[in-house]
Amino acid sequence: MTRGPLRKWRERGSRRVRIALPFDDIMEFALALLSVPPEELEALGWSFADRKRLLDHFLRSGKAAQRIAPDRLGAMPIELRLPQRDVDRLQHFARRELPKAASSAGVIDRVLAALDRASHRQRG
Repeated sequence: MTRGPLRKWRERGSRRVRIALPFDDIMEFALALLSVPPEELEALGWSFADRKRLLDHFLRSGKAAQRIAPDRLGAMPIELRLPQRDVDRLQHFARRELPKAASSAGVIDRVLAALDRASHRQRG
């Protein structure tokens, strides 16, 4: 028996959400994801595969960054396209773990604002 289109859509994470963040914030968020020890992954309800999938979203931003001059790259907004379920997971992570790893409150504020805007656009 094959999986139906609705089931495939749900397994992929449903609708895609667009998030724009400065490249430096994307990389800092990715480093924060990498720094989570295994016991914290369990507390988040994540597996290593979940973290790898989330990191892959951030790593894809590197392709877009290759077209930008290095002196402008850090502040340049890069658009990410994520499944809604991953946006929900990243929001939870950003509220719980990002304050422990971020270099400044500005990074936390920008990341949370971008995730919240994207989530509300899709639900509203």
